[in-house]
Amino acid sequence: MALYTNESKDRVRDAVDFLELVSARTELRRAGPARYEGLCPFHDERTPSFGIDPTQKVYYCFGCQASGDVFTFVQETEGVDFKGALELLGERYGVELQREEEDPKEEERRRRRERLLELLSRTASYYERYLWESEEAARAREYLLGRGLGEEVLREFRVGYAPSAWDRVLSASRRGGFSEQELYETGLAQRSKENPPSGRTGGRMYDRFRSRIMFPLADVRGKVLGFGARAMREEQRPKYLNTSDNDVYHKGRQLYGADLARAHATKAGEVIVCEGYTDVIALHQAGIRNVVGLMGTALTGEQVGELARMAQTVLLALDADSAGQEAMLKAFRLANKRNLELRVVMLPEGADPADVIQREGAEAMEAAVRGSISFVRFRAERVLASGDPSNTEDQDRMIDELRPVFAELPPSALRMELTQTVDSRMALPEGLAEKLLAASPRGSRRGSEPRRGSPRGEDQPTPARQPRVSEMTRREETERAFLALCIASPEEGAVALGGLDIDESFSSGLLRRAARRLREGDLCAPMSEPADARERLEDDPQLKGLLAELVVEAGGEQADTAMLEVQRLQLELARVDRQIQRARGQDGGDISALAQHKAEVKRDFDRVYMQVLEQTGDRDG
Repeated sequence: MALYTNESKDRVRDAVDFLELVSARTELRRAGPARYEGLCPFHDERTPSFGIDPTQKVYYCFGCQASGDVFTFVQETEGVDFKGALELLGERYGVELQREEEDPKEEERRRRRERLLELLSRTASYYERYLWESEEAARAREYLLGRGLGEEVLREFRVGYAPSAWDRVLSASRRGGFSEQELYETGLAQRSKENPPSGRTGGRMYDRFRSRIMFPLADVRGKVLGFGARAMREEQRPKYLNTSDNDVYHKGRQLYGADLARAHATKAGEVIVCEGYTDVIALHQAGIRNVVGLMGTALTGEQVGELARMAQTVLLALDADSAGQEAMLKAFRLANKRNLELRVVMLPEGADPADVIQREGAEAMEAAVRGSISFVRFRAERVLASGDPSNTEDQDRMIDELRPVFAELPPSALRMELTQTVDSRMALPEGLAEKLLAASPRGSRRGSEPRRGSPRGEDQPTPARQPRVSEMTRREETERAFLALCIASPEEGAVALGGLDIDESFSSGLLRRAARRLREGDLCAPMSEPADARERLEDDPQLKGLLAELVVEAGGEQADTAMLEVQRLQLELARVDRQIQRARGQDGGDISALAQHKAEVKRDFDRVYMQVLEQTGDRDG
């Protein structure tokens, strides 16, 4: 993997507006001099426990302990590695990245991929111009406008048209300096099956896409990876033609429109999934922007992972035919592994979202989205309506079809309601449906392999977490509060830290490491040191998480030297108490000097604590 220089990483970090970056994912409000808080984008909650320090550019959730910096945040929300996060941020904030020396083979692979992406981008621009400027594309323009799609939204999605001539893209790309092999590798050209001319390998090269409306398929950064193409001539087959899988494009990983829908889905807390390109575009045009498309594929685990990074609720706006129901059932199983809520948008029979908007208006589609129902309820109603509920053979079939769904449904009010519905519709004795649905399928052995991995799925990247007991000891609370106050009052904090015996004053190795790092570093910016120092911090994720927590906690505190001194004296009292206990455990240990020192510290503590109470009283008054 190509590495970028530390200077590049520092420039990107400095350029990022962290408040703007995080606000695209969750609504934030000021909660202190250097702290903003909101609902955590990494777990479902109703009371805000997520905080950021926009100056030091770190975040911490006091609910799930997710923590990190600008790069970690992008890694977790965008589903990319560190390199991808750095490149995404560099592109977004206009920072040119400088590379370290890299392995020649790796450099060759990188440059080759960059060439292919450039070729795809140029071709997408060519298709787009051809759609709007050529006489040949008039019919395609009429079709798109007839679907109710305006030029503005079509340009936003970079929709284009491939000319009918067999070599337009081929010739233009050659003139641009691209080789036939590069055109072949991107799927823009293919070879004929005829015998090649003497001295050449393979058949004649020609454009793969011709006389088709072109829908660029982009990654989350908006980079074109391939194309979906709709035929415009009746005799053309297939009606829809996609780029085949290659080194750049992998069909099962992509969601159409994800680059445009991601931020809207995160803010809405839900993402809508459609089947076709025009459905997605029509919904975006109607102001429903949290929409992506499946591009005619069955939902894959990788696509569900991408949906999970957008929102915790997935709304399926798919055809309710048998194929669509099977796709929904697969989606339900995959969504359960990610702990996602799956709901179904009820559409009129034979209509897709674009039809609903065109015939009834955006309000009708918005109402359908608001009226979505849980997939389990949808599936139960469909199955119960598929036969005669009084016929025993139909009953057995229905139970068999419902069993996989109920197997994924935990005990809940919804499960109880639906099993009662099954009892009632089939005229079964009360409680029998629950027993039948929980039984093994006919002809199978009892039991199944337990689900492995976390509820989020084994391949789902999770936010950085630090192990944490449910309740901290009073001593650890005091130690953490003291370190947070040191950050909030850096000058006084440096003095207070400098006078402590760290090994004696802190209860765990983690807190000792944090105290040493704060004492040796810059309390004004404990996580914004040079890149080489931060790289060492990456090797200690627990320390990184704790420092993020302390920085966010400090951001909500006013600088208060008196409270800092109260916490320091509490640490000192605890340290002396431990020394006294150890001395008592030794035969004949003399504790008189320690007792005298404890009394002095206690007097100082009482005096400073009274000052704090008086100041608090003045502020309250």
